[in-house]
Amino acid sequence: MDEIKKRIEQLNEKIEQLSTSVRTRPLRIGIRVVWNLSLLFLFIIIIGFVFVGAVGAGYFASLVKDENLQAKDEMLSQIYNYEETSEIYFANNIYIGKLRTDLERRETSLDQVSPLVINAVLATEDEYFREHNGIVPKAVLRGLLQDFLNTSQQTGGSTLTQQLIKNQILTNEVSYERKAREILLAVRLEKFMTKDDILEAYLNIIPYGRSSSGRNIAGVETAARGIFGVSASELTLPQAAYIAGIPQAPFAYTPFTQAGQLKDAKGLQPGIDRMKVVLSRMLEVGYISESEYNQAISYDITKDFREPEKLAKDSYPWLTYELENRAKRIIAGILAEKDGIDPKRLDEEENLLEKYMILADRDIRSSGYRIYSTIDKDMYDAMQQAAENFSYYGHTFTRTEIDSETGEEYEVQIPVQVGGMLIENKTGRIISFVGGRDFEISELNYATQAYRSNGSTMKPLLAYGPALDYGVIGAGSPVVDVKFTLPGYEPSNYLVNEERGIMTAREALAHSQNLTALRLYDSILDRRPVTYLDKLGFSKLVPVDYESLAISIGAMTVGTTVEENTNAFAAFANNGQFIDAYMIEKIVDLDGNIIYEHETEAVDVFSPETAYMITDMLRDVLDYGTGARANSMLKFSSDFAAKTGTSQNYRDVWFVGYNPDISFGLWMGYDDKKEPRSLYQFNNTYYQPSTRVNMLWANFMNAMYDVNPELIGTSEQFTAPPGVVNASFCGISGLAPSDACTQAGLVKSDLFNRNFLPTIPDDSLISSSSVMIDGKAYAALDSTPREFVTENGIGLNPEFAKRMLGRLGGDASKLLPNNSSFGSGVVSTSTLEPDSGNPPAVTAILKGNVITWTKSQANDVIGYRVYDVTNGDRSLVATIRDGQELQHSISNNSSYIVVAVDITGLESTNSNTVTTLPTDPTLPGDPGEIEEPGNGNPGNGNGGGNGNGNPGNGNGGNGNGNGNGNNNGDDGDIIDDIINPGNN
Repeated sequence: MDEIKKRIEQLNEKIEQLSTSVRTRPLRIGIRVVWNLSLLFLFIIIIGFVFVGAVGAGYFASLVKDENLQAKDEMLSQIYNYEETSEIYFANNIYIGKLRTDLERRETSLDQVSPLVINAVLATEDEYFREHNGIVPKAVLRGLLQDFLNTSQQTGGSTLTQQLIKNQILTNEVSYERKAREILLAVRLEKFMTKDDILEAYLNIIPYGRSSSGRNIAGVETAARGIFGVSASELTLPQAAYIAGIPQAPFAYTPFTQAGQLKDAKGLQPGIDRMKVVLSRMLEVGYISESEYNQAISYDITKDFREPEKLAKDSYPWLTYELENRAKRIIAGILAEKDGIDPKRLDEEENLLEKYMILADRDIRSSGYRIYSTIDKDMYDAMQQAAENFSYYGHTFTRTEIDSETGEEYEVQIPVQVGGMLIENKTGRIISFVGGRDFEISELNYATQAYRSNGSTMKPLLAYGPALDYGVIGAGSPVVDVKFTLPGYEPSNYLVNEERGIMTAREALAHSQNLTALRLYDSILDRRPVTYLDKLGFSKLVPVDYESLAISIGAMTVGTTVEENTNAFAAFANNGQFIDAYMIEKIVDLDGNIIYEHETEAVDVFSPETAYMITDMLRDVLDYGTGARANSMLKFSSDFAAKTGTSQNYRDVWFVGYNPDISFGLWMGYDDKKEPRSLYQFNNTYYQPSTRVNMLWANFMNAMYDVNPELIGTSEQFTAPPGVVNASFCGISGLAPSDACTQAGLVKSDLFNRNFLPTIPDDSLISSSSVMIDGKAYAALDSTPREFVTENGIGLNPEFAKRMLGRLGGDASKLLPNNSSFGSGVVSTSTLEPDSGNPPAVTAILKGNVITWTKSQANDVIGYRVYDVTNGDRSLVATIRDGQELQHSISNNSSYIVVAVDITGLESTNSNTVTTLPTDPTLPGDPGEIEEPGNGNPGNGNGGGNGNGNPGNGNGGNGNGNGNGNNNGDDGDIIDDIINPGNN
């Protein structure tokens, strides 16, 4: 300032001298005045600039006083921390699509971007990018002036470097403080990054509106693919100009709506106008020639927009969500491990799992992982098609519900749902699955997330498998199919009244008998066989399941999934080893590093001998058991074993089958939390539920066979390990054959584990004297009349029968029912508790020359005696055992009675007396005028009698009026017809 004053004084002196010398000249006076005024104004301006500069510098300093200058690594870390969308793949690196995210981005490098795009961006956004050091001062001043004047037409003042700082380090906040920080950091960033690095980062982070799928997109590569369907390196000049113009107003200039639809002509025009502005700027700065400009400006860019694109979640909803959930669980474990936490704790601590699942969710949506699955695309597609084409799921219910917020009524559909899972046995790879019928109705994945009762498919896993493993049974050992009752629990077979008594384990499993499985499981319950389910991957077991008897037939507290159930059966195919099923092969980060790769680990569950014997038994399910329908529908042949299952009231039906290569499990049922529903409804239209699941399982297998016949229809066979042998045993006890068992012809042979061959001699048979009551054999008493007793027969040792029934007890007489394979040769010899007193009398009926009588109502009647009482005395003419036909032919001109005899030898009182009349040869046959109105058995002839008078030769009455055949004819005794009219 002093120097300026000194110079002014010197000038004044010279002016004074000049003024003195030309004092007479007015012009010089004017010049001096003007000069002085000019100097004064200059001084004021300089002082003003200095003041404003000082104030501006001070204000700028105050705005950034709290800004800590970030180190290079810290700044670069934030700059390169741009989110990139993770992608999912089928097996064999076949692209599925992107995971759900709010912003879709795909990273690229500068050398993969067309120079046309780079030039378009520079011409539009930052003409002096190559020259400035992060900011353009005149642009900053222009922006401040526009802000000061509140002009609406702002040209912008941010360089690419500033925009990078704003997007990656700062925010979009509108304030002078944020702008000051942006300027400071932009200048600093230019010292740490090259121009190409800054440009590349900018092109990867800038937003570009929406893609053809309707998703928000960022980054030039994502924009090129999402808008034009080409890579950023392949963009033409019009395409490059269009994309370069979008960032100024992304959602105004993007050609697609939020729904992924192309905008109409009016909606597209702003983007096209912006493209023309970019082309004009490129021409101005010399990036394109006049001819290139003219050609591009007249190009119809709308024909280049790609067709609306379906998202992965739209094309493959269940698969996308499943892979996303599994990937998040894997990433959660990785993040926990990085924090020094044992990943196993996540399975045990719910809060800890929740925390890391949230962190994993953020990570997977922004880190650009490549997630490679095990799912075979062709098989997956074929399975969905087969599910869609099946016509016999069952009735779809509808229910009207009320929206809790709006109060509006809406209709809910409740269809039969389905879940299926295909697993490769030796690796555990999940090859395919079907998650449900309609994702719009229910997003629940019924193959992996729905926990249901697995019904009878539990039997080989928890009853027969462990029993074989413990050596309690062999494949053909006898098991007991007799009812029992526990407090609050009275189970039965599918046919409620069916009791097959002693039958082979093989047959019981093939026919899926409940009572045999429950009794077998009870015999091993003290060994805690549910631990087998632990090893087989059942994840929802609770303490009560370890003590429950009903769990052996599928009554779990929570239930299991199709995946878990199928995976467990695969252990039988793997020689007893459990290999946990998986769906994600590996996860790769942006740099190509494998951050996760699945490792298969086998767990020994069943012995190889048990696994093979169960497999051999389950072959019978397809041969003659509950899976025969499915087997008959297969278009190919393979060594399959299978098990069906049904839960209570047909709420679930299952079918799990496997061959040496694959296991496929299937479930069907309603999913209605408010009203559990049975599949048995509408059966006439849709077949019986077990038939439906047979049919659908076969349809799925055929569809997958068409895709990969070598895998699905493998010719490989299950082979018995050396420890499995075929051994003989007494079929009624499972023990080593005794002489009595051999003589009775009851020796059988089947598969055993060599370590558990039967060695204890059979003790099941004894000589017996028995009687039959209602089709059941009972031991005769000392007082039992011998004419009703079967002497010197073969019966069950009572002690053996008690042992077979076990702690659950039951009716020993039903151990060998008539339908038993042992029924013809062995009787149960159980003891019957007689009724008190004599049996009640029966009613005798004369049918022609045949006397019949009603069955006694007593529970201990072993037979009947017919007496001739013509002469007043009782003369025994017939003994009829219980179970024989209740009738006897009698003589003419005689009277008869019938009495019932109980097991103690007591007789009932006499029945009514029936009397036959003497035959008169001259009496014509019954003219049929009075017909016996019987029940249609005696006398099915035509009503008009043409008898010749001989006893019994007349045509009988027509019974119910429709008789056509011949029977024992009426004897022509019209009086007898009146006295004994029968039961019509």
